[in-house]
Amino acid sequence: MKDAPFVSTTNACKLCTPLGAALAFRGIEGAIPFLHGSQGCATYMRRYIISHFREPMDIASSALGEKQAVFGGGPNLKKGILNVMEKYGATMIGVASTCLTETIGDDVPRLVYEFKKEFADLPLPEIVTVSTPSYSGTHMDGWHAAVAATAGQLADPEAPKHDGINVLPGLISPEDIRHLKDIFEDFGLAATILPDISDTMDGPALLDYEKIPSGGTPLADIHAMSGAKATLEFGRVLGLAESAGHVLSRRFGVPCISLGLPMGIRETDALFTALEGVSGRATPGRYVRERGRYVDALVDGHKYVSGKRAVVYGEEDLVVGLTAFLAEIGVHPVLVATGGKDKRLKAAIAEACGDMVPELPSIREGVDFFDIAAEAGELAPDLMVGHSKGYRYAREWNVPLIRVGFPIHDRFGGQRLRHVAYGGAQAMFDRIVNAVLGRKQDASPVGYGYL
Repeated sequence: MKDAPFVSTTNACKLCTPLGAALAFRGIEGAIPFLHGSQGCATYMRRYIISHFREPMDIASSALGEKQAVFGGGPNLKKGILNVMEKYGATMIGVASTCLTETIGDDVPRLVYEFKKEFADLPLPEIVTVSTPSYSGTHMDGWHAAVAATAGQLADPEAPKHDGINVLPGLISPEDIRHLKDIFEDFGLAATILPDISDTMDGPALLDYEKIPSGGTPLADIHAMSGAKATLEFGRVLGLAESAGHVLSRRFGVPCISLGLPMGIRETDALFTALEGVSGRATPGRYVRERGRYVDALVDGHKYVSGKRAVVYGEEDLVVGLTAFLAEIGVHPVLVATGGKDKRLKAAIAEACGDMVPELPSIREGVDFFDIAAEAGELAPDLMVGHSKGYRYAREWNVPLIRVGFPIHDRFGGQRLRHVAYGGAQAMFDRIVNAVLGRKQDASPVGYGYL
């Protein structure tokens, strides 16, 4: 009998599940991410996160070794939580499991329950637990699982009703979140953004080091999420059977408005339409003018990018937003790829941009960069759109790489890139047009002074 083909990952188009959870927990005020597993997991994740955000990133660990792998890591977990309480004074600890602790079968919620009983005489922080083995997902699965666990475990069933809204933006840049805050304020809406990494992962220089960076979603606001008038949840491909928006809707009756990432005109129009409905206000003139300037830029720059062919890769929700955005500006996405599996990516892309492209691109889920390169090389792309890990192939094919998403560790300022709303679309369009012009100029035997 012929053996089944061997499948291996040579260069993953994803990061590990607890990394996403740790980053999400970092967007909560007074919180420390805690990995229940080996020390190496926390070290690897800190390195990746710091290289993108250029900010300190402390991740606590239960630091399991061979002994704990055999007898269980409960004592290490409890001691680790006590150490975090003593050294950091955390008001919340987000405990994410890892491959090791999931494999040996540690029951983390039970261990935390025991911890709370054993040390009930101490002023205990909030403790949120989430299951995040890397062999069952991507960093985006970890992010969404951590957000859902936080909402489900901390929202107060007795919270009074209020006129604020919940916003679940997904993994977007700190600059994106700051821009969204301006939009909500201009609509007169009090918004609880979960998580809010706008300050914790892009803070100011300080004379004194903060063990826990200022900022993040206040715990009081998380408790009150169950009383909000509505939840806005971004992402057509959330990758969870029950997202945070669904948790708040099912358990507390908070209406959930599901939107795509607001990238480009159509998806941003949908966001502003939702905000008009929730707030009862018309879109402020500032954003009407931003939209008009972006349309004018499309008219001016369309001739440079029309018909260009792009390979798009990265996080599932992001690639859907990017594909819709590229279709709007006249670029043809020829391959869309992600490391996530079973996320109905093809249906989401067809829904977001099917009427704007002559045919849907090749759509690949659960692939690594070896698979992407094997297919993309025959498609003759003019540019690549994704994070830094695609640079090797952009260099090999001599095409520009438009860096978006996470991680960006071979350029500076990834945490300050804007992608969302009309202003974000304008910024991305300018970058793409200039990359195409630069490539044309560099490839010319005489160069150009005027394009």
